[in-house]
Amino acid sequence: MKRLVPLALLISVCGTAVAQPAAPANILPKPLVVSLLNADPRVASARSSMDAAMLEAGIIRRSPYEWTATAIGQQRRTDAGPNYNEWNVGIERTVRLPGKASADQDISSATLRLADATYGEVRHEAARELMTLWLDWLVSEHALTIANKGLASAKESLAAAEKRNRAGDASKLDVSLVKAEVAEQLRQGNEAKIKAAASWATLSRRFPGIERKVVDLPIPSAELGQYDTWRERILAESDVLRRVEASLLRNQGQSARAKADRVPDPTLGVFTASEQGNRERIYGVSFSMPIPSGSRSARYSQALAQENAAREDVDLAKRELEAGIARDVELASGAYESYLIAKDGAAAMTQNEALMQRAYELGEVDLQSLLLARRQAVASSTSALQAHADALRTHLSLLIDAHWIWGLDES
Repeated sequence: MKRLVPLALLISVCGTAVAQPAAPANILPKPLVVSLLNADPRVASARSSMDAAMLEAGIIRRSPYEWTATAIGQQRRTDAGPNYNEWNVGIERTVRLPGKASADQDISSATLRLADATYGEVRHEAARELMTLWLDWLVSEHALTIANKGLASAKESLAAAEKRNRAGDASKLDVSLVKAEVAEQLRQGNEAKIKAAASWATLSRRFPGIERKVVDLPIPSAELGQYDTWRERILAESDVLRRVEASLLRNQGQSARAKADRVPDPTLGVFTASEQGNRERIYGVSFSMPIPSGSRSARYSQALAQENAAREDVDLAKRELEAGIARDVELASGAYESYLIAKDGAAAMTQNEALMQRAYELGEVDLQSLLLARRQAVASSTSALQAHADALRTHLSLLIDAHWIWGLDES
């Protein structure tokens, strides 16, 4: 269901609106994500639950009472006279008082809002899961690339060591050490390959239909935006907050219903009867009403307590959301700075490794210095990849929570 924003609200905020933070390039395209989410069983289940809630809302709006037909047959016997067949037929129905109908309408509307918010929350969580699994797989593929580069560099060093050994400039021990390094790089590469395969297996089976297309890891945006921008947007779009607010409205309707229920609904009817062998015809109306007991007031008190609890749930949800937004904005900002630092460090270490490789080939440095430089280069590249992934993950999480990507604001 599309959320309609009142025109008055748009006019009131247009003067202070802040531009939407840019989403990173190369993320999953919107049409693909929409298709994957629509096909997700959890989302489909929530959609069916929403259909059921629409039917429930219609049932609540209608009166719970039905017409009741009555029929009585009897025989009158007298000691001195003939016997008479007599009967009584009628129809009656309990009438829902006007205050209760209004409360039922409120409960019905809240039921629809609750179902819509629950559906949005499920879709939102499915989008977060898709993002997490996709990033895990993409990072594992890039980790495999780093491992393969480390292996290629180790093989290059082995060739240089063997060449120097043949020239009498390096010992067999150096060759053995480099072979051990090659074996270690092979092991790391195999682990990276297994992790990439496992990550893809999880992603492709959880979200069938996604294409195995390795792209460059998206670059997080440097312009993250201000906390107030994220807070305003996420609070307005939060399905969790909408759900607890709908629950509060439902509890308010139920407490109003319980208050109205302190006065029982009357039952009205009409009937006709035949007595003394149809010599007497009777026409009449009937009226009945339960005599209320203390349990009705107790149910009203219970409903008020549940309403108060729901109100506290709304306050708690707002606090938790605001705390989470503040945390995520700080994490995203810090993660981006860490990504830049790690990126520069990895570039420097990679350059240092290349220089050490050239220097070893020329006999200017020993083997241990070269191996250390390579390990540092691989470690720094891995750290930079992880920092990149962390920055991207926190940024995408904010964008998903704000419903600024993948059409989540349209669902």
